Amino acid sequence: MQFSRLTRRGILLGLSLPQLIVLGIALLTVVAALYTSGGMGLAWTAPVWATAALLAAIPAGGRKVIEWAPILTRWMFRTYLGQLVYRRKIIKPRPAGTLALPGDAASLREWEDPETGAAMIHDPHAQTLTVILGVSHPAFVLLDPGEQQRRVSGWGRVLAATCRSGRIARIQVTERTLPDSGTGLAEWWRQHGTDDGSWAATTYKELIDRAGPAGERHATTISLALDMKAAARQIRTAGGGVRGAAAVLRQEMTTLTAALRAAELTATGWLTPGEVAVVLRSAYDPAAGPALERHGALGRDLATAGPVAVTETWDRLRSDSAHHAVLWITEWPRSQVYPGFLAPLVLSNGILRTLSLHYTPVRADQAARDLRKKKTELISDANQRHRIGQVEDATATAEYADVLQQEADLTAGHGVLRVSGLISITASTPEDLDAAVAAIEQAAIQASCETRKLVGQQAQAFTVAALPLCRAV
Repeated sequence: MQFSRLTRRGILLGLSLPQLIVLGIALLTVVAALYTSGGMGLAWTAPVWATAALLAAIPAGGRKVIEWAPILTRWMFRTYLGQLVYRRKIIKPRPAGTLALPGDAASLREWEDPETGAAMIHDPHAQTLTVILGVSHPAFVLLDPGEQQRRVSGWGRVLAATCRSGRIARIQVTERTLPDSGTGLAEWWRQHGTDDGSWAATTYKELIDRAGPAGERHATTISLALDMKAAARQIRTAGGGVRGAAAVLRQEMTTLTAALRAAELTATGWLTPGEVAVVLRSAYDPAAGPALERHGALGRDLATAGPVAVTETWDRLRSDSAHHAVLWITEWPRSQVYPGFLAPLVLSNGILRTLSLHYTPVRADQAARDLRKKKTELISDANQRHRIGQVEDATATAEYADVLQQEADLTAGHGVLRVSGLISITASTPEDLDAAVAAIEQAAIQASCETRKLVGQQAQAFTVAALPLCRAV
C-alpha cells in the first residue's frame, strides 16, 4: 500500500498567503522608495523591506516565520481571555444533557437512542450526530501476508461503503492503550484455569495477582458521525430534530455493522452512555481507569465524566492525574509498505497512548472537481516556473503523479477519503511524558512516518485525538 504526499503547494509558486502578503509589502516599499527618493530612499527603507523578505523566507519549526503569526496571535488572545485554564464549577450544575467537557467541546449534547441504547453525541455547531462502536479483532501482525491482504481488502470495502453513503461526515478509528486493573487476567483464569492446589497453579495465580494490575490492555473503537446537513431531507422524513437524525443514523449503524461482519471484525456493541462516560473519564484521569473497571457502577454518568481541572501550555496539556501531548502524523510512508507498517506505534509497550485515525469521505462529484482543480493548479504552476526559468523539482512531479493516480482510482469506481492521524501520549510526570514522546517519535520513524507536535492548540487537539467523538482540529 502507498499513500499520497501531503500537499505543500501554496497560492502562487509554492508561496502561502502570509508569505505573499509580506513579499507584496516588501515589493511595494521598494517600488515606492525608488520612485520617490531613488537609491537613498531604498537605503532608508531597507529595514522595512528586508525584514518583510526575511519573515517570508526564514524557516522556524517547520514553518516560515510569518506563518507563525496567526498561531501566536490566537494564542495570545486565548491567554488574555483566560481560556488556557479550566476548572470545574462544582456548586453550579451543568445544563441537563450536556457533557462536562472543557473548551469548545462544552457545547456537545447527549442523546440516548431508545431502540439500541447507544449514546449519541450531538454537536450543534458542526451539525453532526456521533455514535461509538466497540470492536475486537485478532492479532493482525501474527497473520500470514495473504490473510493480512484479505483483511485489508475487507476494511477497504467498509470505507468504500461510507463514501457511497453521502451522509457520513467522518469516521474515527481509535486504538488506545489503557492501564489494566487485572480483572481480565483474573476472569480468564477463573474460566480456563485449573486451581487444583498444585505448585504450578499456585505460582500462576500469584503471577496473575502480581502482574495483572501492572499490565496494559488495548481497546479499539470506531466512531461514526452523521452529517445532519447532508441528510436533512431524510431527517425531516423521519420526524425531524435529533430524534429524526437518530433514526437516519441507525440505518448507517446497520450498514456499518454488516460491513464489519463481512470484513471479519467483531462488533462488541454500541457504547452506552455509561461506557462513554468511562472512556471520557479515563482519557482525562487515567489513574481512575482501573478503579472504574473494577467497580462497574461508578463513574457511569456523562454529566460528571469530564475533567475537574485542565491547564494548557504551549506544547502540552495537564489534566486531573496526567500530562498529555498530541502529535500529528504529517507524512505517511512515501514508498510502498506492508499493511502492518503501524506495528511499531500500535505495539509500543509501557506507554499510555491513543492512536486516532480520522477518515473524511468525499463525494465522487466533489472529489472529481477537487482533483481537476488541483491538476490545473499544478500544471499552471509548472508553466509559471518554466516561464521564469525555475527548475522543476521532483516533489512537484511526484505530487502531480499522485493526483493522476487518484483520478484514475476515482474513475475506476473507488472512493476518496482524506486521512488524518493523531497520537495522544499520556504520562504521570513531565519527565515521563518527554521520554514517552521521544519513544513514540522513534517508533513513528520505524513506521516510515513523520510526526510533529501540535503547539498552541494542545487542548483542542487532545479532544480530537484522545476522545472518540469525531471532532475536527
